[in-house]
Amino acid sequence: MIRKNWWKLLCFALLMYTCIMGFMVKIPVLDGRMQQSIRNLFFHVPMWFAMQTLFCISVFYAVRFLRSQNPVDDYYSLEFARTGLVFGILGIVTGAIWANYQWGKPWSGDPKQNGAAIALLIYMAYFVLRGSMNDLDKRSRISAVYNIFAFAMLFPTIWILPRLTESLHPGGQGSEGNPALNPNDTSPEMEMVFLPAIIGWILLSLWITSLRIRLRIITEKKLAHE
Repeated sequence: MIRKNWWKLLCFALLMYTCIMGFMVKIPVLDGRMQQSIRNLFFHVPMWFAMQTLFCISVFYAVRFLRSQNPVDDYYSLEFARTGLVFGILGIVTGAIWANYQWGKPWSGDPKQNGAAIALLIYMAYFVLRGSMNDLDKRSRISAVYNIFAFAMLFPTIWILPRLTESLHPGGQGSEGNPALNPNDTSPEMEMVFLPAIIGWILLSLWITSLRIRLRIITEKKLAHE
């Protein structure tokens, strides 16, 4: 049992460590308004890492479904996209909380905020598309194709286009760099929390998705027998 669920135990340990040390670790004294709000680094940024990991796995299973036509691949693709969207929304929310302290309001129309919102809206349309069709085979095929399109739009909207314009967000053009990567804005103690936070949140997202997939398969089997 332990050998099979070691990664779940690791997930629990890493997130406990993150939640405790995230509020206890000593942070560097910075000029400007960052101050204690930089602790959100351990929660906001990992949400995006988890989201992108899940979307990558989702599009993998979408492509796999188009080749195999196996409904299980469609279930995997759907649930990874669903959990990825949830973590993306959490990324938006934690980012808005941080922005409220840094920029004076939770939403300022910053290019990175807008790009992230567009990316999530594109993925929300994926679920609207699935819900609009009753034919199971047609729904699965069209959804898989749309999933590939949504994934192709993910990186331009989040990483490329926002960097081409002036941005208040760290890491954008005209800003002072990403505090998660800039040695001047972080300390070795913070880096010892940041990496475990990323791994822990990603493992949690995979754990949640695995439960969703099991529930989906059981539900579909039950419906097939009715």
